[in-house]
Amino acid sequence: MTLAATELAFRAASVALLLMLAASLVSDFRNVLAARLATAFALGSAAHAASYSVDVTSPIPLLHAPLIALSTGDIVVFWLFTRSLFDDEFRLRWWHGCIWALVVAFSFAGCVWIAPSGHVRFSVTVVNLIVLGFIALAVGQMIASWPADLVERRRSARVFVVCAVALYGGLNAVLQIAAAGYHVGAVAETVNAGALTCTVAAIVYAMMRVDGADLFPATVEPEPSVVFSQPATEDAADQKLIDALMRLMADERIYRHENITIGVLAGRLKIPEYRLRRLINQRLGYRNFNVFLNNHRIEEAKAALADPAQAEVPVITIAMDAGFQSLGPFNRAFKAVTGVTPTEYRRLKVNAV
Repeated sequence: MTLAATELAFRAASVALLLMLAASLVSDFRNVLAARLATAFALGSAAHAASYSVDVTSPIPLLHAPLIALSTGDIVVFWLFTRSLFDDEFRLRWWHGCIWALVVAFSFAGCVWIAPSGHVRFSVTVVNLIVLGFIALAVGQMIASWPADLVERRRSARVFVVCAVALYGGLNAVLQIAAAGYHVGAVAETVNAGALTCTVAAIVYAMMRVDGADLFPATVEPEPSVVFSQPATEDAADQKLIDALMRLMADERIYRHENITIGVLAGRLKIPEYRLRRLINQRLGYRNFNVFLNNHRIEEAKAALADPAQAEVPVITIAMDAGFQSLGPFNRAFKAVTGVTPTEYRRLKVNAV
């Protein structure tokens, strides 16, 4: 088999795997934002597999320009995908679409105007610096959000998916910047196509191994309240730990402490982090440690807002006393739980008296 045929086979395999993944996600999780973004990312990656070339010395065929532009914009989708993957409360905003459109437009302009006018290296460098920037944002999101994830079975899979894409995308961006304007040859193109196929296969395998309900919650439901009914079959050791955890929450109000982490909480209970993570997830029903803390903080804030004796206390003071670091996150978390803003909640309680 010639190098050209081998490269084509690799590209076809990557496209087939990505289309299979996209079809699976649409079939099972079409109403879940993270799954929809994963589908969009898979389709954009298929465009990348079909159009990507390390060698950008020759003019790009006009028919390839839209595919290359969509492939470049896929890095924005990847960033949004990681945000939704590590934050069940993430929502798309209009400006996310604007960012994607700007990246796609610049890449398309680079293909049909900037590079053909003699500025190949400039076009390639800028596009790939954009790619590296969004990869950095995605990795940063993973690092910031991963410790709060309580669903053990998806933790390693999510990190693997992000790291695999970041490694492949980062190496390709650096390689394309270095090789801009130079012929790299058929061997390099074939090796790159093979590396992409291996990366795609590994990601598909990793995602398929994780239960879909863990990776992509089928519905977005309100988090459970801070009062829980324990299963009758719960063993005594777990019950004792949960009782100790709830005492820390109710009596010491440890959720008020600044920068409280699951590691600190596990240390107070003298158990490994993984065990506390499993207890909060499987016994108390939370998927995210920050949501667990915030629900306790919001319960305290609700009591303060409904208290006539604290009617003149500013909302921000109540938020800070409950453990929030600023007003914005408090307002968003409060409305997510109660359906109203803190000010509206206080007014409703006052009018009900």
